[in-house]
Amino acid sequence: MSLTLRTTLGCTEAVLTDDGGLKEFYHIANILSQDFDVNFSHKEDDFDTIDWEFRFKGHNITLHYSIYNGISIFPTKTRDALSKDNKAVVELANDIESKLFNEGNRNIA
Repeated sequence: MSLTLRTTLGCTEAVLTDDGGLKEFYHIANILSQDFDVNFSHKEDDFDTIDWEFRFKGHNITLHYSIYNGISIFPTKTRDALSKDNKAVVELANDIESKLFNEGNRNIA
């Protein structure tokens, strides 16, 4: 897995996986809940997208799933996001990526 950063939303969007499915979305949500003590405050599930909002170190962040674009996180305020919100997204994305990488290494025989 390789972390990709995009700014098309007007903020920093960290793409955790561009081809992840629902199973991986729920796995990442579980990592956020268990390892980062995140509580999802608002969940919006549509036909082809899922957006779950949460707070991380005082920043409002959205965990996003799209059948077209994969799984990502970004500041909930998107275009109105502050620089520190964007930095929090990058920090969290790197931590998630590290956890996923370490999990993969534990499964190698």
